Amino acid sequence: MGRKTSHVTLECALQSHPNMVVLSEEVASSKLTLFDITKRICDAVQARAEKDKYHGVILLPEGLVESIPEVYALLQEIHVLMKKGVSADGISTQLSPWASALYQSLPPFIKKQLLLSPDSDESAQLSQIETEKLLAQLVEAEMDARSKSGKYKGKKFNSICHFFGYQARGSLPSKFDCDYAYVLGHVSYHLVSAGVNGYMATVTNLRNDVMKWRCGGAPLTAMMTVQRSLCGPGTCLLGKPSIHPVEVNLKSKAYGALVRDAEKFLMNDLYSNPGPHQYKGPGSCSKAISLTVEDQDYMGRVEELQAFLEKVKKIAKPGCSEEVLKAALSTMASLVDILSLMSPAPKASLL
Repeated sequence: MGRKTSHVTLECALQSHPNMVVLSEEVASSKLTLFDITKRICDAVQARAEKDKYHGVILLPEGLVESIPEVYALLQEIHVLMKKGVSADGISTQLSPWASALYQSLPPFIKKQLLLSPDSDESAQLSQIETEKLLAQLVEAEMDARSKSGKYKGKKFNSICHFFGYQARGSLPSKFDCDYAYVLGHVSYHLVSAGVNGYMATVTNLRNDVMKWRCGGAPLTAMMTVQRSLCGPGTCLLGKPSIHPVEVNLKSKAYGALVRDAEKFLMNDLYSNPGPHQYKGPGSCSKAISLTVEDQDYMGRVEELQAFLEKVKKIAKPGCSEEVLKAALSTMASLVDILSLMSPAPKASLL
C-alpha cells in the first residue's frame, strides 16, 4: 500500500494536483534532513504568500519519517535498546549524545510515538507516527521566526493535518478494480488446482484491454532477499529471508510527469477531483496514471530482455565465427560485471 514507499502518494499527486509533494524516495536519495524538508515547505508557503495565496495543500507519504536520515538513525538506536530489554522510560538516557540531542528537540507526542514497539518486520509503526504534525509544528516555528526577522510579511501560518487511513482505502472500486481483483482470484484458483505452492498470482499488461492481460504466477522466493541482523552483541550475523518493497523509480515517466508540473502545481491552484469511481459511467474504466504512462510494464520488459537473450543464443551458437564468439563473450562478461555491481548486496542491520 505505502509504508516505506510512496507509490500511493505519487498516484494521488498525479490525480489531484496538490501544491507540493514530498516523496520518501526523494528524501532518501537526496539525504534531506528535517531542516531541509522544513525549509522547502517554508519556501513554498512564502512564495505563495507573495502572490497573496494564503492556502495550499501538501501531500506526504506515511513512511516519510524512516527516510529522513537522522530520524531513521534515532529509530535504529531506540529499537536496538528495546531489543536489549531497556524500558521505554530508560531509553532516552542511554542514547548516543547526538541521538539524545535530536530526541530531546522533538515534541512530546513524537517522542512517545517513536518509543512504540516495532512491527513484526522490525520497522517502526509508521501509521502511528504523526510525521505531518511534526512538520507542521516545525514549519510554524520557522515561519514565526521569519516573520519576526522581517523575511516573511504574510499572514500567520496555520495548518490542518489529516491522515488518510482506512476511509481512503475503503472507497468504491472502479470497473478496472473489480476486473483486476476477479482475475487475480481466477489465477489463484488455477494455481491451487494445479498443486502449485509458494506462488503469488500475477497479472501484467494492465494498460491494455482486459482481454490482453497476461496472467501468471511468481514464486515468492524469487522476490526475497536475505536481511542480515546481529544475533548477539558483537557476534555472528543472522540471515532472515524477507520480501522488500519496491521503491518509486525516480527515473520513471510517472515521477517525471510529477517533476515536470511541480512548479505549475506549486504556484497555481490546479486541484483536480477525479470524481467517484463507479461500475459504469465516466470513471468506471479509469486506471492509475502511474500505470498508464509507462511504455511497458515490468513483466513486459522482462519478456523483451528474454527475447534479446534468445537472439544472442541463436547468433552465438556452435558453428559461429571466432569473431562473433569473442564479441559475445566479451560483451556478456562486461554485462554480468555491470549487473553484479548494480544488484543490491544483502543489507546488514543492527536490528
